[in-house]
Amino acid sequence: MSSVVGTRGEDRDDYTKAESRAIRRRSVRLLGSLMKPMTRLVVLGAFVIVISTLARDRPDADRLRHRHGAARAIEAADWMPAFGVTIVYIVTGGIGALLMGWFVVLSAKITQTILLDLRTRIFRHTQRLSLEFHETYTSGRIISRQTSDLESIRELLDGGLNQLVSGALYGVFTLIMLFLLDWRSGVVLIAMGIPLAILMRWFYRESQKGYRASRVVSARLIVQFVETMTGVRAVKAFRKEKRNDAEFGEISAEYRNVNLKLVKLFGVFEPALILLSNVTMAVVLLWGAFRVVDGGLLIGSLLAAVLYIRNFFSPLEEVAMFLNSYQSATAALEKVSGVLEEEPSVPDPARPVDLWESHGGLRFDDVEFAYGSGKTILPDFTLDIPAGQTVALVGTTGAGKSTLAKLVSRFYDPTRGAVRLDGVDLRELHPKDLRRAIVMVTQEAYLFSGTVADNIALGKPDASMDEIRAAARAVGADAFVMSLPDGYDTDVNKRGGRVSAGQRQLISFARAFLANPAVLILDEATASLDMPSERQVQEALQTLLADRTAIIIAHRLSTVAIADRVLVMEHGRIIEDDAPDRLIGGDGKFAQLHAAWRESLV
Repeated sequence: MSSVVGTRGEDRDDYTKAESRAIRRRSVRLLGSLMKPMTRLVVLGAFVIVISTLARDRPDADRLRHRHGAARAIEAADWMPAFGVTIVYIVTGGIGALLMGWFVVLSAKITQTILLDLRTRIFRHTQRLSLEFHETYTSGRIISRQTSDLESIRELLDGGLNQLVSGALYGVFTLIMLFLLDWRSGVVLIAMGIPLAILMRWFYRESQKGYRASRVVSARLIVQFVETMTGVRAVKAFRKEKRNDAEFGEISAEYRNVNLKLVKLFGVFEPALILLSNVTMAVVLLWGAFRVVDGGLLIGSLLAAVLYIRNFFSPLEEVAMFLNSYQSATAALEKVSGVLEEEPSVPDPARPVDLWESHGGLRFDDVEFAYGSGKTILPDFTLDIPAGQTVALVGTTGAGKSTLAKLVSRFYDPTRGAVRLDGVDLRELHPKDLRRAIVMVTQEAYLFSGTVADNIALGKPDASMDEIRAAARAVGADAFVMSLPDGYDTDVNKRGGRVSAGQRQLISFARAFLANPAVLILDEATASLDMPSERQVQEALQTLLADRTAIIIAHRLSTVAIADRVLVMEHGRIIEDDAPDRLIGGDGKFAQLHAAWRESLV
């Protein structure tokens, strides 16, 4: 896991100074890695915007216009400098417009390239992260990273550089020209820079806090919406609409309040900036008026000095807008970098071992396992499953059955000990061989948008239509598939909403059969089937489980009957281990469970 504050601190915005520095370094590293491939383009864009700003802001033209044009026109009635200023104004304005157009194109190219890179990184990285991450980090937050956070970054990249360079250069050149015109007025402006720096610093810090809070609440808002829409069936079933309305309303109100605080910040900053500007102009005007009376300053120069003061403060609003965008983008970049800094808890091996042909023999060697820092689920677990054997796991909820299946699938690694496939530690096995050798079918048979054929071929994308149909026939799915409007070309719709739960499970069985793994894990895979469908699937399972190692986790004891061996688990330990018939004939835990199941059928 990342060593700095990352995804586990998603609901926080009150970081310590040390945490803030660590987060800032992390974000800068990410930004640097995004900008590095486009160094030349970025340098070219910066050069173009600087030249464009120089041409558009026309510091020399302003000097001629204000100092010579205004002073001579007012005092000497000489209008020729004014015509010269007009020509310079038109030429530099035209050049500035052309360069600005070029910069817009360059900026768009830089922005879209960075966003493409970042969007792809987030998708690839979150896919690579282990199951532990996805079980603790909600899908709504991932969506927030890909949508609202990237949108904030885009807004900064699109117009932020132009605002910053234009405002900063305009301010610097104005200050230089003011000193050349009247250094005393320049000193007044420098002195007013102290309260201005304090104001800018305050605005920077407070907006940073505000935008961090905004990203947190924004993510919660998206999480609430996504979870409600994803679980809309449960919402309807339990009449949860009003409660959801209230919860969503509370988060929406919190999001509104956070954004109102940000607006209020700008509402304080802008009037304070105007006040500083007016005070500075008033001081310069008063002091300059005394010097004009004494003959030490031309009235045209005083007018130019006042205009320079006004022009110095005007672009600071653009700089403030940049800071606004910058803080929003920085807060978003912090969240994105937090996800990208996460490391898989189940890493790929440094020197993977190839297992070209797996027989399916499994062994647990003194395995201990706990989820994170929680209670130990498997305290000291040793088990041998010979290749080709079908093993059923039964026991009460929390006994450790599904945990065992997750360790075999290497969704998690043992805290201690090793799980081996054909003698090879799963942590050393090449990922491609692991995924080819071991397949899990869960109770939730997830179907992706696309055709029935596409979903069956998930584990073997290059399968022919004949192979797909043969797999469906083997598990008894062909008949219902052919009854669909377009047969195997029927679009199952989002999450398989066009087919029933039982039909989805049959498609998942066909998918597993086509993948042809050496080890097949069925985790409550028949739980969603009705009795007629289950009988049909029982026959299909005989074909599906033939000549391969199988682990069946089931509460329905009818499914257990096809197993060669039954393991009864309790508190992470095996308390019974024998053939189903022998256990039924005994007086142990399994015999009691079987008797209770038989009575429930009467």
